[in-house]
Amino acid sequence: MGLYRFFRALFRLFYRLIYRWQVIGLDRIPKQGGVILCSNHISNLDPPFIAAPLDRQVMFMAKEELFRIPIVSWLIREFGAFPVKRGNSDRAALKKALQILSEGKVLGIFPEGTRSKNGKLGRPFPGAALFALKSDAAVIPVAIIGSWIPFSKMTVVYGHPMEFSPYRNIKLTTEITTEAAEAIMKEIQKLLDLNQIC
Repeated sequence: MGLYRFFRALFRLFYRLIYRWQVIGLDRIPKQGGVILCSNHISNLDPPFIAAPLDRQVMFMAKEELFRIPIVSWLIREFGAFPVKRGNSDRAALKKALQILSEGKVLGIFPEGTRSKNGKLGRPFPGAALFALKSDAAVIPVAIIGSWIPFSKMTVVYGHPMEFSPYRNIKLTTEITTEAAEAIMKEIQKLLDLNQIC
């Protein structure tokens, strides 16, 4: 945790110096208990960008390929990241994510599974919805707004916790999971739309 705090402070300083960093809705994140941060994804700088404002540690799923690079692998493991195989069902990653949430920790995930090339939201994978439906964690939609051009304005917006209780007492099907995943993306889009207008 000491290394995590050091780099969190470093990233906070970096975002303040290199970008006009704006944080909205930080008070909407529970101070304890399992939390799932579901964000749009536009840059490799996104994970620390949505994690740095929080006093709680955020653990991210990261593509398996990154864990094959020695120094990178060591560093992201120190941050609490864990590997996921993209493109298919990864039961080990699912189990790890649910364990994180059951321990009352914060999980960061990008429902689209990869970065958007045009800045627009793509179709979500079912992972974020599965974690929401198989746990009691609070689901927080997150929007990253900006171009990542140095010295431009970059904003992170945390939405209100979503209501998933209607889904949790019924049998999970592909249709239910898809509906829940799309509901998450709609909330992210609302945050993007509202704050791009302002």
